[in-house]
Amino acid sequence: MDSILWQIREFAEIDSTNTYLAQEAQSGAPEGVVARADFQSAGRGRLDRSWEAPRGVSLLTSILLRPVVPLEQRFLVSAAVALSARTALTRLCGLQPELKWPNDLVVGDRKLGGLLSEVVGDGEGYVVGIGVNLQWPGPEGVGGTCVRDEIGVSIEPRAMLDITLGELGRRRPLLDSEDGRAELHQELVGALVTLGQVVRVERSQGSITGTAVTLERDGTLIVATTEGNEAVRYGDIVHLRRAETL
Repeated sequence: MDSILWQIREFAEIDSTNTYLAQEAQSGAPEGVVARADFQSAGRGRLDRSWEAPRGVSLLTSILLRPVVPLEQRFLVSAAVALSARTALTRLCGLQPELKWPNDLVVGDRKLGGLLSEVVGDGEGYVVGIGVNLQWPGPEGVGGTCVRDEIGVSIEPRAMLDITLGELGRRRPLLDSEDGRAELHQELVGALVTLGQVVRVERSQGSITGTAVTLERDGTLIVATTEGNEAVRYGDIVHLRRAETL
């Protein structure tokens, strides 16, 4: 049962649902306000990358949450949204994507969706944006996919949003306790396809290659390299292959 009264605001077109909702949050909007758009003219991904999809073919939404979460576990706020979207797809059409650290939904090596989480103020609010390719796989050359291409089903964005919010309503109370956050972390680890993969981590100061072996309770990815374990807190991950042994 939902613990939040969702307030969904829908737009035919907007610059960015994250930008809009961050401004609303700073003005005191309550937890549970949701912005969904058919089209974003200035959609954003991680590292300020632009993202633009044709009208009406993707879930483009941002959600305002206001849990009190320790600094080192803030990543679980966006994880709760990602896990909810994953379950929503399974409920709607049987497709069960996996999660790629730190913020993607994937089917095999193909990107199905991504998240962008922003802290509002001094941690009193979180705007979690999510985009899921429902009827369009993304531009050529980016390695994307969509629900329709994977299983031949066309899902409407609002239907996807409604089920996702229902799932998020069940997970949201878990953010309020240490035991609940441990449960969310465990679910995340179970959904994280990155673990057990030989990966290349690309960062501004260079790249490292090794096997992703575990996800720490603070969201740090531990990568075993030939020179020892490396703690990875940020960076782009390229999955190279499944490790022969974990």
